[in-house]
Amino acid sequence: MKEENQIKQVCEKFGIKGEYLYYKVVNSGHINTTYCVYFSRNGELKDYILQKVNTYVFKNPIEVMDNISSVTEFIRVKIKQKQATAKRNVLHYSKTEDGKYYMLTEDGAFWRCCRYIDDSVCFEHTDNLRVIEESGIAFGEFQVYLADYPVEKLSIAIPHFHNTVMRYDTFRQSIEKDVVGRVAKVQAVIDEYLALEEMATKLYKLQRQGILPLRVTHNDTKTSNVLFDARTLEHLSVIDLDTVMPGLVAFDFGDAIRVAASTCDEDENDLEKVAIDMEKYEAFTRGFVSRVGNFLKEDEKRTLALGAVAMTVECGMRFLTDYLDGDKYFKIHYYYQNLARAKCQLTLAKDMIKHLDEMQAIVDKYC
Repeated sequence: MKEENQIKQVCEKFGIKGEYLYYKVVNSGHINTTYCVYFSRNGELKDYILQKVNTYVFKNPIEVMDNISSVTEFIRVKIKQKQATAKRNVLHYSKTEDGKYYMLTEDGAFWRCCRYIDDSVCFEHTDNLRVIEESGIAFGEFQVYLADYPVEKLSIAIPHFHNTVMRYDTFRQSIEKDVVGRVAKVQAVIDEYLALEEMATKLYKLQRQGILPLRVTHNDTKTSNVLFDARTLEHLSVIDLDTVMPGLVAFDFGDAIRVAASTCDEDENDLEKVAIDMEKYEAFTRGFVSRVGNFLKEDEKRTLALGAVAMTVECGMRFLTDYLDGDKYFKIHYYYQNLARAKCQLTLAKDMIKHLDEMQAIVDKYC
């Protein structure tokens, strides 16, 4: 009841009109706490997405919301230049009575609210090649809409988020500290991640050398972060924009492939099942490159496939680092889940390396 009362109070502050009906907890996502809240207004059901932001992860949530509101409004203008309304194609966040896109409750919690996009669905996992290709188109269009956005205006939501060099430094520090005594049990997994350091850090080093440009990137390009039309399965809107900030296109492409083109869940315990599905890989690549192929630089095109390896290694190493630190960052549903995730991602990365030339050839085909 306490939780429900707080949800009602927060909705009131965001000016939601109508009769409150009920709420549901949305369990997808590792970081924030998300609710779908239902109201009745003029005889119609109205639903909203309410989120309590994890301020342990996002240290400066106001800057995060400034990024999100600025980017979504920029995209809205672009869409409305092509069609009458952008209502179903970009997120629309509610303002409080004092004009802010967020509110703080007495307990210090940071809340935001956006309108639910009607008749939409998302897929935590899918084998549907049409959906996978549409998700590629969605993230490609996201890049196109923001190609002329002044990237220097964006705040850094999470410093060094895809700084793979620093990620490895942090990984080594966690190994050395061994705060919960887990290192000895997983030494073999640790050694394999250390062996992949040169390949995993190559793209970040190329960016630091000025060879790869920084662009506005999403930085969490899972298929589950795209909304689709429930009837046609056409993409509608990219969602979950907390990590929008300057980054590399190859990282967005690579993180999407890590999820969309895997043969299994990211915490699969049976590693014999873990591989890259090249049919899924080609579907996403076809969609993504069909949108971005005309404006990417040649160096960016040549490193897209490597981005998949880099992001899979980075993500797996982050899971393993969190496991060594006592599971403080990612939500877990069983005690060794972060270790299972780390092993799964390691296996996936090694299979990607075996297919790397083929993966880049598919990029070249659609470029």
